[in-house]
Amino acid sequence: MKKHLLAVAIMALASSSAFAQANDTLAKIKDTGKVTLGVRESSGLGYTLGNGKYVGFHTEMAENIIEDIRKDLGLEKIDIKYQPITSQNRIPLTTNGSIDFECGSTTNNKARQKDVDFANTTYVEEVRMATKADSGIKSVADLDGKTVATTTGTTSVQTLRRNKRAEGVDFKEVMGKDHADSFLLLETGRADVFVMDGSILAANISKARNPEQFEIVGETLSVEPIACMLRKNDDNLKAAINKSIQRQIDDGTLMGLWDKWFLQPTPPANTVIGLELSSATKAAWENPNDKPMEDYDID
Repeated sequence: MKKHLLAVAIMALASSSAFAQANDTLAKIKDTGKVTLGVRESSGLGYTLGNGKYVGFHTEMAENIIEDIRKDLGLEKIDIKYQPITSQNRIPLTTNGSIDFECGSTTNNKARQKDVDFANTTYVEEVRMATKADSGIKSVADLDGKTVATTTGTTSVQTLRRNKRAEGVDFKEVMGKDHADSFLLLETGRADVFVMDGSILAANISKARNPEQFEIVGETLSVEPIACMLRKNDDNLKAAINKSIQRQIDDGTLMGLWDKWFLQPTPPANTVIGLELSSATKAAWENPNDKPMEDYDID
């Protein structure tokens, strides 16, 4: 009987521990010494060099976050598993526990806040259009009868359709499976423009075979706060991420990463994206917040 009660107690303790870890990623990291980081393969804020190597502004920022967490937890080491994610699967992989958090190019909006939480904004994006320099396209009004590409599962899909209705133009939509695929549609002439985050457009243009053949044009279609995404109500992890982000802002680390990834030659082709720090992103650093895109005014 005593053995039975002991077994029941052990099982209850294990169950309680598992439940706590499901709602407290920091506890899981401390127990296992491991973290699964969601990373992007072709984003302007993070991308792959192949062979399991992931780099970029948000990727390196996330690695700094994990290092700060390691110090706070008193661990000698945290093993990072890099899990590639896409625009379509990033939220499901977060909510089902396949990744612990991601720092890619995810827009914080009210719809997504129903399923996940966001850390403080670290990049404020402007959605624009990329086109070939000789296309003659300068604004949404020029898109009548054209073919427009964007990436499946992104907020740019809704932005595109909203502007389509507002301008009263009729264009065909084509969807790339990821940002590299969407840019390829433009590059090969299967699309006349690629609508996406400005940083993603700039990064893809900089890595094109003939960058001078492309340009970013037109009005700002949407202003979107980009932030690290994590499971809902994982409050301890959110606090740890925000603490590290604040440290990186205060000591100049984040500005150093901006210079490294947007203003200096970057691998693999040693091209310079040439993206200056915007006033909107600077304001987000100076006034930390996790407000959604609906609270931003593009006017």
